[in-house]
Amino acid sequence: MHLTFAVFIIALALIFDFLNGFHDAANAIATVVVTRTLTPFQAVLMAGFANFLGFIFFGVTVAQTVGKGIVDSSIVTLPIIFAALMGAIVWNILTWFLGLPTSSSHALIGGLVGSTVAAVGVRAVHVSGVVKVVSFIFVAPLLGMVGAIVFTMLIIWIFHRFNRERTNKIFKRLQLVSAMFYSIGHGTNDAQKTMGIIALVLFSSGMIPTFHIDRWVVFACYFTIALGTVFGGWRIVKTMGTNITKIRPMEGFCAETASAFVLMGTAHFGIPVSTTHVIAGSIMGVGTVEAVRGVRWITARRIIWAWILTIPMTGGFSALTYYAVSIVM
Repeated sequence: MHLTFAVFIIALALIFDFLNGFHDAANAIATVVVTRTLTPFQAVLMAGFANFLGFIFFGVTVAQTVGKGIVDSSIVTLPIIFAALMGAIVWNILTWFLGLPTSSSHALIGGLVGSTVAAVGVRAVHVSGVVKVVSFIFVAPLLGMVGAIVFTMLIIWIFHRFNRERTNKIFKRLQLVSAMFYSIGHGTNDAQKTMGIIALVLFSSGMIPTFHIDRWVVFACYFTIALGTVFGGWRIVKTMGTNITKIRPMEGFCAETASAFVLMGTAHFGIPVSTTHVIAGSIMGVGTVEAVRGVRWITARRIIWAWILTIPMTGGFSALTYYAVSIVM
């Protein structure tokens, strides 16, 4: 029974990983689709392939943070992990239905904290790890915004003598590079969160003696998130690509490039940030350079509120799920 439940939770974690790619596909492909640099099908195939490349360039530091840096791995049980995943999955489906580009990463972390607190109290929570994650809800999009503002101003200065038609042709080609670059960062960050959860399942169930990330876990998570990206969620593409500000090839290139640098920098230091927050901040930054009034701040405020609510909402739902499971089991 114990082993069967563990296998079921691993399958559930991979479903979350698929939904992560499905939900966050818009992050990587919205700008190249809206600017018609690639067709939607071409864009998701490119993004799915790039998700795989993250493991080649980066290790599993983010997975280690999620597995050991948020809650005490020695206290975590299978029902705790199950409740955390259920909270994150429900939030992902709800926000996908509403077309809101929220963070799958923060949904998972919020769920893990909520179910752990419900089970054993706050003593099992690593406060420093949670504070780091929560602070980057604001720091990550700010870095994306500032980076995009600086990069966009530099690009405008370099290409100010070029006519718009020629500039569009150049940046349509460059967008292929920036979208690939960003997708590598997306896979590097987001797939690793699920790796950390699966490693927790294996450790909690006694399948592995110490917490570590097996190679099969790495490939399973990268393959699943890439598959989810290929089936991408088009509701969120519209929000990211058209409802925040007008995106053309140059703006898309600047937003993706700035975001990619932020994602790869945070991955290097093992900080689990939201790819959604970073790209949304970058798009706002690009729009601010072009014209502050060109940014639809009503949409931006709606997105930011969803970011703020993600951790408490998933934490609360996961806590309720844990109470329900503990009664049954």
